[in-house]
Amino acid sequence: MDGPEQGEMTMAHPTTDHNAIPTDRLWLISMTPPFLEASLAGDRPRAAGILGATVPAVWQEETWLMRLRLEQLQADSVLQPWLLRAIVHRESNMMVGHVGFHGYPGGEYLQEYAPTAAEMGYTIFPDYRHPGYPRAAAAALMHWAATEQGVRQFVFSISPDNIPSQRIAVHFGFRKVGRWEDEEDGPEDVFVLDWAEAGIQ
Repeated sequence: MDGPEQGEMTMAHPTTDHNAIPTDRLWLISMTPPFLEASLAGDRPRAAGILGATVPAVWQEETWLMRLRLEQLQADSVLQPWLLRAIVHRESNMMVGHVGFHGYPGGEYLQEYAPTAAEMGYTIFPDYRHPGYPRAAAAALMHWAATEQGVRQFVFSISPDNIPSQRIAVHFGFRKVGRWEDEEDGPEDVFVLDWAEAGIQ
């Protein structure tokens, strides 16, 4: 992995967040309201200090997502473990992307496809893309939800043009069950995975 881009905020210490989900190479660190507030304010030094990891400048391009998730947490703080988690590369202590569920399992909008499912999504920042990162992050998050929260179904909604993400869904055993129109992203294929068939326990 390349070093930090010019102007990045760097932190030298690894996370001590006991709620973080570990993989061999990554930490999935829950984004707290103070972290999201600092990010929205453009205060990357403070955001990095809260996260305990380097925060790249590209994260500042996702203010709409920060604001959406912060509003959800302000309405219901218990949602925090389900929502955004920074994907932090353990060796470099760099935030390379984010992963999370859109809300609690069993959302009303999922009833037609998978009534008990939790929908998840992820982003790997362009400078840090590695084929193993999204697979490891998605597998770890689903394992947490299944083993600690009892979730038995998962949903990915993916643009028909996003071939890499479609391949990741197939890799895990997701099956395409339909298509819906997303207000922000347009048409998306809906993929469902039954945890018992995932083979990643």
